[in-house]
Amino acid sequence: YDIVIQVAIIRPGPIVGKMMNPFLKRRQNLEPVRYAHPSLEAVLKRTLGVPLFQEQLLRMAMAVANFSGGEAEELRRAMGSKRSQTKMATIEARLRSGMTENGISQQAQDEIVQSIVSFALYGFPESHAASFALLAYASAYLKCRYLAAFTAALLNNQPMGFYHPATIVKDAQRHGLRVRPIDVTRSQWPCTLECECGGDPPHDRQGCSISLRMGLRYVRGLREQAALVLVSERNREPFSSVDDLAHRVPDVRRNELNMLAQIGALNSVGGFFVSEPQQYAEAALEKGIGFTRTSKYSQTNASLGAEVPAFTVHDNFPQRATFKNEKEERNFHSGTAEAGPFARPKLHRRDALWQVERAAWEEGPLLTDITEPDSSSPLVQMTSEERLIADYHGTGLTVGPHPMLYRRDEMNRMKVVRAIDLRHLKHGQFTRIAGCVIARQRPGTANGFIFLSLEDETGISNAIITPDLYDQNRLLVIHERFLLIEGILQNVENVISIKALRVSRLEVTEAATRSHDFH
Repeated sequence: YDIVIQVAIIRPGPIVGKMMNPFLKRRQNLEPVRYAHPSLEAVLKRTLGVPLFQEQLLRMAMAVANFSGGEAEELRRAMGSKRSQTKMATIEARLRSGMTENGISQQAQDEIVQSIVSFALYGFPESHAASFALLAYASAYLKCRYLAAFTAALLNNQPMGFYHPATIVKDAQRHGLRVRPIDVTRSQWPCTLECECGGDPPHDRQGCSISLRMGLRYVRGLREQAALVLVSERNREPFSSVDDLAHRVPDVRRNELNMLAQIGALNSVGGFFVSEPQQYAEAALEKGIGFTRTSKYSQTNASLGAEVPAFTVHDNFPQRATFKNEKEERNFHSGTAEAGPFARPKLHRRDALWQVERAAWEEGPLLTDITEPDSSSPLVQMTSEERLIADYHGTGLTVGPHPMLYRRDEMNRMKVVRAIDLRHLKHGQFTRIAGCVIARQRPGTANGFIFLSLEDETGISNAIITPDLYDQNRLLVIHERFLLIEGILQNVENVISIKALRVSRLEVTEAATRSHDFH
């Protein structure tokens, strides 16, 4: 029921009616419960003497002003969707007349009328608040107990809710969920769950963690039908190369292949590239791993001056390899290191783009007689900034490091406090925070104040922008994607925010991050 009240109390009606602070203090036993008039105790006892719901307002009018059922219904309609101020003024006069007849003092009348009239600005019925509270409770339970499934469900049902997918992914990662990138050799159309052991979740195998695989639905411009054909063909037989994919799935257009390459979704195409096939095939057989030669898409190894066949890994190859540490695994999947006798493909994002061009133009003045050692292109890898830009442009998010992490050393030199560390600071302390703006809010009941949510690699911090500061920095506050904010830390009962004194533009990345503004 506390959640029911939380849902109802943040509405404009209770806020304007000055009901929030009295209830919070009474709920924490910081002030006694009292009633504007003794006749209201039966109506307001459950909410500690504070009217929060429309139903209570109707019963109050009947208790203190002798409203009939028809008059109470008229009051309910006046507080409905059209919120007629004219009708509310007429009802206020009727309320005061009835309360005067019942001998209620002027001070008590003023308090009761303010409670009732303020609900014309928007108050919640208790039944609605209870419905929302149940959703909130169930969502919190699922997030705590089934983080991977809950996150996948949110991502698969966008657009919805308050936060963009980029924020949902980063929050899940901070809570311990491993989110894996889009990969044409693994991703389905929706976001899916993967088990570290290679099994299909859920299962009862102890100690096996579940990760989330981003779905092809997040590839900008990729059509669902083309993606489904790609998945179907992949299930029939793994792709041995980008060229193989392009020829076997003509439904995927060239621009879609280019986008897949830019976001790194083609990096794993081809399974394992074997530089010394006979030696490694023998080692594979010893480990019980089967290979199939795919001569049609063999590749040239310039250093050996001979044709080196590509190999497709059979289904009996273990789904997951064993690594000494996370760095080894990260290097393995990025193609920058070897694991055992098998080298990952040398493809990186620009390699993949090169291979897309090769698939589209088998012959041409720029591509004829160009030697590609180890199947890679002559192009250098993307920088971290270029990958960020490609990720946000191509998917609207990144499963890699948060953009602020790349600037953390500089932020430390500027004494910018991470979001996770704000709770250790004292109330009233001068503080600097910085991050990507993920939400801007300007409630009609906030008297011109603007509330910003900034995200860094450790969490979310909140800043309060006064009307005067907003007038001085209007363009910065409204349009900049990354901000540095200096101000006074406020920690009231573990609710932490920064009351801003200065706002500055922060250059972090050109990636097209997004925010949820004024909704």
